Amino acid sequence: MQTKKRHLIKTVLCAVAACGAATPAMADTYPSKSVRMIIPFPPGGTLDVVGRMLAQQLGEQMGQSFVVENRPGGNGTIGAAAVARSEADGYTLLFNASTFISAPMTMKSVLYDTDRDFTPVASVAKAPMSVSINKDLPISDVKSLVAYAKANPGKMTFAVGSIGSAGHLATELLRRSGNLDFMIVPYRGTAPALQDLIGGRIDGFIDPILGSLSYHQSGMLKVVAVTSEERAGNLPDVATVGETIPGYAFYSWYGLWGPKNLPDDIAARLNSEVGKALEVMEPTLKEQGLLSSPGSIEDFRQFQKQEMDRMKKIITEGNIRAE
Repeated sequence: MQTKKRHLIKTVLCAVAACGAATPAMADTYPSKSVRMIIPFPPGGTLDVVGRMLAQQLGEQMGQSFVVENRPGGNGTIGAAAVARSEADGYTLLFNASTFISAPMTMKSVLYDTDRDFTPVASVAKAPMSVSINKDLPISDVKSLVAYAKANPGKMTFAVGSIGSAGHLATELLRRSGNLDFMIVPYRGTAPALQDLIGGRIDGFIDPILGSLSYHQSGMLKVVAVTSEERAGNLPDVATVGETIPGYAFYSWYGLWGPKNLPDDIAARLNSEVGKALEVMEPTLKEQGLLSSPGSIEDFRQFQKQEMDRMKKIITEGNIRAE
C-alpha cells in the first residue's frame, strides 16, 4: 500500500512539474489563432484610430490577425466587462483609454474591479488634449478665455463627451485651477459635442487633439490651448494651458489589458511586441499629436496606480457622478 501511495505521489508531482515546465513555452506558440481586441467605444474616435493601428501592426509582427471589435455602451464598461469575463489565454484583450480607470469611480456600480479583474499588459500612448472654442467667441488664448468666463460667470458652457472621461476631468481641472465659473454639459460621445460646438450651441470642449484638429485647420472652431506640458508638435503655435495657469497639465492615455490571471509569459510577449510596434508607429502617432509611451508591465502598473490616485482626487473634489 505504501509503495502504491509513493508511486501515486510521484506521478502527481511529475505531472505538476511537467505543467510548470510547459508554461514558459506557451509564449513560443502564442498566438496560434486570431486575437480579439475589444475597444469599448464606437468607431471613429482617437481611441479607435490608435487601437486599429496597433492591431494591424501586432498582426503583422506576430503572424496572426488582431481583430478589433467595437463594443460600446455604459461609458466603456460593457466592453471592459466582456474582457473581464473572458478566458485568460491571451485571445481576448482590451484596448482602452484612461476612461477605463476614471469612469468606474463616478458610477454607483460596475460589473468588475479595475484592479482585481484585469492584467496590465502595456502602455501605448499619451494624447495631449485641445481646448476648443466656438469660432464666434472673442477668445483666442487661455488669457482671453479666463477673462471671458469671469466676465460671464455661470453662462459659459463646456461639453464633455462622457461622464468621467479624460476630457471631463481635464475640464473640471481647468475650472478649478483657473477658479472659473462655467457649466459642464454631458454628451453621449465626442461627435455630437463637436457638432454642437461648431454650431454654436456649446462654447467650449476639451478632447484629444486628433478629434478637433481638422476643424481647427478649416476654421470651423478655434483651438486656443493644449493641455500637455509642452506645445504639441502638430500645433506648435498654440500655447499650453500651463503657460497661463501654472501647473496645469492633463493627458488622455491608452493601454492594453488582459483578463486577470493572464499567464506572465504571454503578458511579457505582448508587452515586448507592443514596444516593437510603437517603434514603427511613432512617426504616425507624432503626426497626429500623440506621444508613444512604451515601457515594462511594472512601469504601466505603477503609472496606472498614480493616475488612479490623481483621478480620484479630481472626481472627489469636483463631486463628479454619473446619473
